[in-house]
Amino acid sequence: MANHKSSKKRIRQTATKRAHNRLYHKTARNAVKALRHTTEKAAAEALLPKVTAMLDKLAKHNIIHKNKAGNLKGAIQLHVNAL
Repeated sequence: MANHKSSKKRIRQTATKRAHNRLYHKTARNAVKALRHTTEKAAAEALLPKVTAMLDKLAKHNIIHKNKAGNLKGAIQLHVNAL
C-alpha cells in the first residue's frame, strides 16, 4: 500500500484515467463492430466518418496504437466499399 501523499494521489488519478480510457475504448470497439455488421451501404457510409474520427481520437490520446487505428480504419473502409 502507498505511504506517501503523492503516491496515493497518483493511484487515484490512475484509476480515474483507466476508467475513462476503458469507456472510450469499449465505445469505439462497439462502433466498429456495429459498422462491420451493417449491410446497407447508405447506413455504413453515414457511420464511417464518426467511427473513423473516434479511432483517430483514441490514437491521438494513446489509448490505442496509431497503427492499430490505421489497420481498423482500412478494414472498415474496405468493408464499406465492398457493400
